[in-house]
Amino acid sequence: MAAAVKRRNSRPYDYDAVPYGAYDGSAARQLRQEEVLQPRPVVRPRERAAARPRVRLREAGAVSPFAVVGFLAVGVFAVLLLFSYVQLMAISQQVAGLRSEMTALQSEEAKLRAEYELAYDLDAIEGELTSSGAMVEPRSGQIVYVDLSEPDTVTLFRQEEGGSGVEGLFQSVKSIAKEIVTYFR
Repeated sequence: MAAAVKRRNSRPYDYDAVPYGAYDGSAARQLRQEEVLQPRPVVRPRERAAARPRVRLREAGAVSPFAVVGFLAVGVFAVLLLFSYVQLMAISQQVAGLRSEMTALQSEEAKLRAEYELAYDLDAIEGELTSSGAMVEPRSGQIVYVDLSEPDTVTLFRQEEGGSGVEGLFQSVKSIAKEIVTYFR
């Protein structure tokens, strides 16, 4: 048997054994008359019903007014926060502009102070005023030195006019009335 299998595998298929009269030029076989007339039954695949578990659905509840108010409050706060960031950016840009302007003004101030100091020659002014006699050098008797080595003392003097309390009130009202009367005379 092994020799027969070996012989069958070693020999190529012989196409000469097929009669040429049986071949009509197509690869499909010719159907007989009774095969053509009988319809082929259509096999439908079996449909399996899926068993789904019953799920109890929660009924739709009413919207809580607290939730609506909460969402509105969060939205308002978000908008306010956004506006505050916009204002913060605008203010920071203004501050940066003002700082650069302040730096420019400080440098200009330093230049103007230097020009101002150069415009007046104090030695020339002093010489002119002393020569005309409008200003004189101080003498030793005109110079007073203050001794600050001792501690400061203060003496308070009280006036004992009118008294205190209700009596002082009546006297102050009386003095005011006298001044008014003397003013209109």
